[in-house]
Amino acid sequence: MTEPTGGSRVVRRYYLYRATATVGFVTPIFTIFLLRELSFSQLGALSGLYSALVVLGEIPTGYVGDRVGHRNSLVIGAGCKAASLLGFVVAETFPAFVVLYVFWAAGLTFDSGSRSAWLYETLAERLDESAFTRVRGRGESVNRWIGAGTMVLGSLLYVGDPRLPFVAATGLTLLGVPVLLSLPEPGSAGRRRIELDEIVGLVWGTLSGPSLRSFVGYTALALGSVSAAQLYVQPIAVDVLSRIETFGTMPPAATLGILYAAFTAVAAVASYYADVVEDALGRRRTLLFLPVGTAALMIVPLAVPALAFPAFFAMRGVDPLVRPVTHAHLNEHVGSAGRATVISASSMVFGLVRTPLSLAGGVLADATSALAAVAAFGGAFLVGGMGLWLVGGSVVGGAD
Repeated sequence: MTEPTGGSRVVRRYYLYRATATVGFVTPIFTIFLLRELSFSQLGALSGLYSALVVLGEIPTGYVGDRVGHRNSLVIGAGCKAASLLGFVVAETFPAFVVLYVFWAAGLTFDSGSRSAWLYETLAERLDESAFTRVRGRGESVNRWIGAGTMVLGSLLYVGDPRLPFVAATGLTLLGVPVLLSLPEPGSAGRRRIELDEIVGLVWGTLSGPSLRSFVGYTALALGSVSAAQLYVQPIAVDVLSRIETFGTMPPAATLGILYAAFTAVAAVASYYADVVEDALGRRRTLLFLPVGTAALMIVPLAVPALAFPAFFAMRGVDPLVRPVTHAHLNEHVGSAGRATVISASSMVFGLVRTPLSLAGGVLADATSALAAVAAFGGAFLVGGMGLWLVGGSVVGGAD
């Protein structure tokens, strides 16, 4: 039974929560903040560790989300993220950064499956689950518009004191906790709780089925390669912009804040129109054309470095277009029992793909250049992703 008025109020509170969930204050300066103490190899190791922790944590935290409630899982995730952000104010050594990455990975995994599960089931109860791509995409658009503004502020705060962006990001994250607590817990009375001994069979049976097997592998490689490449945007941008006389007198961090705000504005528009793009292209063409085009653009800057910026904009835009479509497809093929666990397991596959890419990318960037690492990620998807698309017919058949 639908409740248009009440459902609309809940959706507005969901948008408010997404507004507090941005880490825009630290996004444009995060890598250069860490490079004050670390090498590219250490950054790659941290990124690989993060991906490995996500792999190990996705199913357990998804199970917790199914047991304690999806909303409560989101509250736990926000707490872990706030603890990690605040820790960067005082951390100075590689082991300390490792601990903070553990908390950040925990925050992500408590959020990943439960957020999609909460939204899908809430829409099914109060509005219409077919609105999932639209509501999720527009929620991410709100998140990114707020992120764009905080990126500019964060970069200016960094110029004054490198620790201030992390303090500001912690405060904004904590503001989301009371908003989350105001949200309902969908289906809590009638939903059957998955038992511990059911997890392996449920996850394997769902993700290895013909409708999802190649689909998950393909989308994991698409999203994983773009995610791993994001680590190198800041050093490449600083290097390219330093050659442009116009930017010569501006602090690099301030320049990055403006640039990242522009990236995020593109992502915000992409998120808002994710459902429009899906309707116009169809699910199969959306999942084929957008990742393939982005991967090709990631290779071009190796020959013409100035073209790195179109590639960066494409990288920022493809994720918010592809991810809502991906999660909509997953939700349509998962039952209510164990929904967060199964969606978290799919995110685990994404992390499993990202881990070796991150480790190899750090070594390659130290040995050659950051541009070479980004190009390698694009090439890895074109080879592996297209192989899955051509050989695994269920990517095509299961995505429509």
